[in-house]
Amino acid sequence: MPVAVKYAKPIQDEAVLLGQPNYKTALIREVLLMGNNQPVVFAHSVLPRASLRGAWNGLGRLGNKPLGATLFANPKVKRTALSYKKLTPNHALYKHATQHLAVKPNVQKPSCLWARRSIFSLNCANIMVTEVFLPQLLLEDLVQN
Repeated sequence: MPVAVKYAKPIQDEAVLLGQPNYKTALIREVLLMGNNQPVVFAHSVLPRASLRGAWNGLGRLGNKPLGATLFANPKVKRTALSYKKLTPNHALYKHATQHLAVKPNVQKPSCLWARRSIFSLNCANIMVTEVFLPQLLLEDLVQN
């Protein structure tokens, strides 16, 4: 999947954590990370419009360049502690992530997915990054060990 970028309303809990009114749109960036030609992580980033100014004014134009490389390259960027969540099929990110899974006939989608998120800050500008771990990631780990 190429990088998908669009302006949309963040999920309710994302807007709350970013201190953004839920009626405001943000730049939503979604990327499918691959391992051995299989999707292993679905990355979902929320970049409020106010955060796309100043030091981060170029983040809206990254294209296929990795967001993480930009964030971790600047030692002034602060990262909150990671928080983890079990996503069930009714969660919006579960739905977004599983639409990229190649589900075989007679095989159901997973009953849940695990995700982690954190907020990156630079000069009072905040960006939220959520990574949803897809079932293939666990399978790859089991095969290698």
